[in-house]
Amino acid sequence: MNKEDPLKPLIDNIVAGNILGVCLFAGCNNVKVPQDSGFLTIAKELARNNVLLLATGCGAGTFARHGLLTPEATEEYAGEGLKAVLTAVGKAAGLEGPLPLVLHMGSCVDNSRAADVAVAVANRLGVDIDKLPVVASAPEATTEKAIAIGTWAVTAGLPTHVGVVPPVLGSPLIAKVLTQDVKDLFGGYFIVETDPKKAAEKLLDAIRERRKGLGI
Repeated sequence: MNKEDPLKPLIDNIVAGNILGVCLFAGCNNVKVPQDSGFLTIAKELARNNVLLLATGCGAGTFARHGLLTPEATEEYAGEGLKAVLTAVGKAAGLEGPLPLVLHMGSCVDNSRAADVAVAVANRLGVDIDKLPVVASAPEATTEKAIAIGTWAVTAGLPTHVGVVPPVLGSPLIAKVLTQDVKDLFGGYFIVETDPKKAAEKLLDAIRERRKGLGI
């Protein structure tokens, strides 16, 4: 903990590899898939690989229902590096144990809080957001609002996973722009993957690509 430079512990642990990267979960549930399954599968796989997990809105509600907003979940699912960091911070904060596995950032309209963290880290490092090992995921997106938020995340520079195919396949051009061409414009891009295990791997690949770009 560093009162003079509060971002230092986060940045130091990302550089050291104790935290591989950060993922923001958002979006609602969708009746096209088993409720909560996408959120849980991806979150547990990312946590096992030492990714720091943030969540807002219905996504955070999913994790609350299944006990992932608890220190016990950290003990059960976090990789050794992530567990060590969350335990050190939790004990320093007087909790006598680790922070929860998933950190609740507020309602679905509070995604800007996660963006504030990313901007602060980017400014501290002197790079743009599209260079950070930070990704987003809406495993069970259902509303137009979720895609609007996802588009915002993409333009902010984040690789953004959507677990339900959005209604854009009628135009091959639009699909290509959103998943490929937009990367050259903003750094962020959509990852459309309905299999949560494959989605987790693609998110991890995106994080590792960013780490390689930073030389860490």
